[in-house]
Amino acid sequence: MKYQTRKPALILLADGTIFHGKAVGGKNGSAFGEVCFNTGMTGYQEIFTDPSYFGQLMVTTNAHIGNYGTTKDEVESDSIKIAGLICRNFSYHYSRAEADASLEEFLNDNNLLAISDVDTRALVSYIRDNGAMNAVITTEVDKLEDLKKRLSEVPNMNGLELASKVSTKEPYFYGDENASYKISALDIGIKKNILRNLAERDCYIKVFPYNASFEDMKAFNPDGYFLSNGPGDPEPLTEAIETTKQIIASGKPLFGICLGHQVLALANGISTYKMHHGHRGINHPILNLVVGKGEITSQNHGFAINREEAEAHAEVEITHLHLNDHTAAGIRLKDKPVFSVQYHPEASPGPHDSRYLFDDFVAHIKNSK
Repeated sequence: MKYQTRKPALILLADGTIFHGKAVGGKNGSAFGEVCFNTGMTGYQEIFTDPSYFGQLMVTTNAHIGNYGTTKDEVESDSIKIAGLICRNFSYHYSRAEADASLEEFLNDNNLLAISDVDTRALVSYIRDNGAMNAVITTEVDKLEDLKKRLSEVPNMNGLELASKVSTKEPYFYGDENASYKISALDIGIKKNILRNLAERDCYIKVFPYNASFEDMKAFNPDGYFLSNGPGDPEPLTEAIETTKQIIASGKPLFGICLGHQVLALANGISTYKMHHGHRGINHPILNLVVGKGEITSQNHGFAINREEAEAHAEVEITHLHLNDHTAAGIRLKDKPVFSVQYHPEASPGPHDSRYLFDDFVAHIKNSK
């Protein structure tokens, strides 16, 4: 039985704390990154392939991972983006008819190190108390001193630019070229389901690299612009921030999600900061201040915008608040068709409470024509 023959493994946190587990499958070695956790009870394949998680060791709080296998339709990018997986119970067998492979096969195909049999409740509690930090997961359990040295050399997520690691290298098109609306999208870690949602709303999208200039994006003659989600600290994205300033000045509709929300804030002089342990899950409560309704949302971010600065900004209005910690979760410009949210309205696998935001974006485009 695989369960009986799996190698011992461990998690070494930057502060020296150790949690023990066992290697999943035959993959050996070590993987470094920032350790964080996601509370979603489903959607693990979407999480693992989301570019926003690039460079992170993902702890899944759901007790069973892999039980419904994987399919080619449930990916958010062309490969796994997390640095490693940490879970409680790993399912080598799956029971969903639609699945085309096991999670073990999916991880092996992507050469990802995973460990299971970890006390994830204790680990998540530790992260909540002490904050997200760098860590290493490893089967090299007899090389602790070397691992500590290597771990100390891993850069901190604060100040780390990662969009360039996941962005497209060349522009590409998505959707029907005969669609009613054209969108120029800045890829700083874009998810496929965002493109699907735009295409479903009669949009033809040209996706540009993270460092595209406004002139590049303008040359497509778009009806609107989009700033995507993505990984890392938003502050080093100076080119994207400058491009955003020029998009705003153009007067065209602009919609930003997650990292794009933070870039929009920075383009308006609102600072960002690294959160203690971030928001990652599919059950985060949001209050839409414009209509007074609540939304259950999908979130995955480790940075946020400064709420006090947003409230004091004469040209900015806060439109959404996170109800757990009252961080600013959405903003819009008062005199332009420009808005953004910190969470994921395209939410794959769900919830879908916030998909109206794509409709709002298209409505802005229609009104601007």
